[in-house]
This record gives sequence, C-alpha cells and structure tokens, in this order.
Amino acid sequence: MRPDARALDALRPVEMVLGFHRPSEGSVLYRAGGTIVLCTASVEPKVPAFLEGKGKGWLTAEYQMHPRANPPRRENRDGRGKAPSGRTQEIQRLVGRALRAAVLLEKLGELTITIDCDVLEADGGTRTASVTGGFVALALAIAKLRERGTLSGPVLREPVAATSVGLLKNDQLALDLMYLEDSAAEVDLNVVATASGAIIEVQGTAEGAPAPRARIDAMLDLALAGVAELTRLQRAALADAGVSLDALLVGGG
Repeated sequence: MRPDARALDALRPVEMVLGFHRPSEGSVLYRAGGTIVLCTASVEPKVPAFLEGKGKGWLTAEYQMHPRANPPRRENRDGRGKAPSGRTQEIQRLVGRALRAAVLLEKLGELTITIDCDVLEADGGTRTASVTGGFVALALAIAKLRERGTLSGPVLREPVAATSVGLLKNDQLALDLMYLEDSAAEVDLNVVATASGAIIEVQGTAEGAPAPRARIDAMLDLALAGVAELTRLQRAALADAGVSLDALLVGGG
C-alpha cells in the first residue's frame, strides 16, 4: 500500500489554476498531490548578448523554494545574502533545458521567455512539477503573444512534461513518487519527455545495489505512460481556458 493509497501506476491528483498570476504573460498554480508550484512565464523584447542580431529567441528558467515549503522553515531564501544552492541551480537548468526543447527558438524572434517556478509546498517531485506546470505557463504566454500580434505563427514543437518513477524495496515500480517514497526508493528516476514519448532528459541513481537494465527499461516505460497522461491533462486545462494547443504547435500537433 502506498502512503496515499494510490495504485502503483497512478499519478498523484493534478490540479491547475491557469491565469493565477495576472501580471505575467502566462501562469499556472500547479498542484500534484502535496506539491504546489506557481509557474509564470514572462516575456522581454530582448535576448542575451550571444544571440543579438541573429533573429532567434531564448528561454530560461529560475527555481525557488518558499522558506516554508517544507514543515520546518528554511533560514534563508536563495539569493538573499547568499548564492543559490547547487540544487537550485541544477533544477533551474533542468527546467530551462526541458522547455527549450519544446520551442523552435528560431521562430520566436528576438524575445526572451523566463519561466519562474516558485515552490509553495513540497512533497516530492518539485522539479517534475516545475517542468509540467512550466510548459502550461509557456503555452499561455505564446498564446498571449499571438493575440498581441507579436507572433504570427506557431512556435511550439510538442507538449513537454515530467514525472518520477521509483523501484521500491519490494521490487515494485511506483509512478510519481511522494517524498516518503522517494527518500526510501532503491532506484529513482526523473524523466522529461514529450507527448509522443520522445525523451528529453533522464536523471536517476541507484541508492544501493546496481539496478538491472530490464528494471530501468520498465521504469522508463512507466514514466512515459505518466508523461502521456500529464500532457493530456495539460491540453485539457488549456482548452478549458480557451487556448487551443494545436494552434500553437508547428504542424498543428
């Protein structure tokens, strides 16, 4: 029995409140079980120096944990009197890489989109929630740019989402780990992929004994099934907000 009584192949309940943050071009309050992340997409009419004059856009990401995202309050916020932690930098680079894979940057023009992921409550899977929610915020921002006439055509390749999967001590595989499972798993993977099952990134480690290749393959299969469901939920949430994802995808999805 899992701590929250889910089936082994079930995602945590997902809720999305689109447009939660009014000043940004795209936003979503994303909840996966006990993990809640506010993801926003902000657009600036400029690019980093290395892209100036090339007619190509850029996407970057920042990630931050609220001091009370966990039961005990953290003493300091990253970036306030100290540099961001190595974990913070690693996660925001992951989110940036994942969502750049969703965009044809050469069709974006000289714009920069910044995805900010602020973790309000953490119960495992904050990086995967940031990627999944970040894509929804990105899609909303692209839709807004099209409404304004800043973009004349679609610029997204494919929906992108992420989830985790673990090999538990009883040799069972479990999808979308909460913290209690993640901290005790023999092997855990974070998998970022597209709706069609193309893999963008896999992060994983065996905490004890090495894992057989067959178990890793099975973990990837389970994760990709989870990603497929998450991208379906993304599409449905955007449709409920009046945004056609197909209209944003090059080739119409």
